[in-house]
Amino acid sequence: MGRLVPAVTRALDILELFLEGDGTLTAPDIVRRLQLPRTTVHELVATLTARSYLVPVPGRPGHYRLGVRPYQLGSRYAEQLDLAAEGQQVARSVAQTCEETVHVAILEGADVIYIAKVDSTQAVRMVSAAGRRLPAHCTAVGKMLLACLTPDALAARVPEGGQLHGMTPHSVTDPAVLRAELGRIAERGTAVEESESNPDVSCVAAPVRDRSGRVVAALSVSVPLVRWSAERRAELEELARSGAARLSERLGHRGL
Repeated sequence: MGRLVPAVTRALDILELFLEGDGTLTAPDIVRRLQLPRTTVHELVATLTARSYLVPVPGRPGHYRLGVRPYQLGSRYAEQLDLAAEGQQVARSVAQTCEETVHVAILEGADVIYIAKVDSTQAVRMVSAAGRRLPAHCTAVGKMLLACLTPDALAARVPEGGQLHGMTPHSVTDPAVLRAELGRIAERGTAVEESESNPDVSCVAAPVRDRSGRVVAALSVSVPLVRWSAERRAELEELARSGAARLSERLGHRGL
């Protein structure tokens, strides 16, 4: 474990106090319970309030309660727990149908993180692991997720200038080429990568949506090149699409 940052530790100690009692506290309450300097507490409370982690209690001057930001973080955590558990079940069903490796992944910054995975039962198969992180632009799941971003969110992850890091000679490293491909993916509704993250594997992916319709993950099927063909690609795209739709439904999505 790295060195702890005192200011961050104190801010978290303050937030955790609000889990007790009626959920409201004053700055003097915090000073007394944490034995911190009054000036430090006032500065930390002001910072937490400015970032919506705390809010003043209406009609009770000097009192604070938790703001919307902890709720948002908690909701995201719960969402990902549900997504990982449900994703593992759907991935298992898809893998049983196609006998190939199936992943569910989420986007974090410019990378994807695999949160669920079921291995192929065949002798020649992709070797990977849940929890693995890869550059999004080199994977089918990542390109699917990038294609669903707003222009501003995409620009923050894929700057227009420079070159992207490639994992194989087939990786797309030109941002302009990638953006053009993402446009086609958004229209088609599925993504494909051929030997872009692994020279011996190709993948197809489809988007997973939550109850609000927001794309929160992608489901992919990975195939060794020895079993890859245009016909197989079409079959697996449809299977990925139907699997992603089932997972979306389990997350509460009721759209088309």
